[in-house]
Amino acid sequence: MEAWVWIVIAAVVLAIIAIVAMVVMQQRRRAELRESFGPEYDRAVAREGDVRRGESDLKARRERRAELDIRPLSPASRTAYARSWEQTQAGFVDDPAGSLSQADALIIAVMEERGYPMDDFERRAEDISVDHPDVVQHYRAAHDISVRLEDDPNASTGSVTSRTSTEDLRQGLVHYRALFTELLEPDDEGQPTQDRATG
Repeated sequence: MEAWVWIVIAAVVLAIIAIVAMVVMQQRRRAELRESFGPEYDRAVAREGDVRRGESDLKARRERRAELDIRPLSPASRTAYARSWEQTQAGFVDDPAGSLSQADALIIAVMEERGYPMDDFERRAEDISVDHPDVVQHYRAAHDISVRLEDDPNASTGSVTSRTSTEDLRQGLVHYRALFTELLEPDDEGQPTQDRATG
């Protein structure tokens, strides 16, 4: 065989190896994102309508989160917030709508003290999804109930025409509690949250 044939064969083989390597790396990155973000991965892909755009969104969240100075709460703050949460839960029987509003306010206060930006809800949820992907869906569900509560003129009166039932409010409080518990926990093994998020 002539030399140019060997060159063409070598070029084709190298191209195939490069393509296979690219596909394998892409699959690894996809698997890592899926594992890291959990259900939020599927949500981002569905919202963007495309796997690449959804993954780009998740990568952008990580990059944005890496620039934030997220810090753990001091033991005194954790204790104070835990007491406030107990009071919020205890008040649910007498004022379910008020308790849900207080729970939302507590979540925002904890997030703000830890260093999360307080832009809008979607941004807060995206930032939380990087550090706490297992509970961000609880935050979204609780927020949806809170929004319904705000839009429901009969919710605070307990009227039968209310679109937000007491059970909805209880579920909202349960959802908020899942995120609240995560946010109050000290970082794993003393490792900074940011290092875990970007690692």
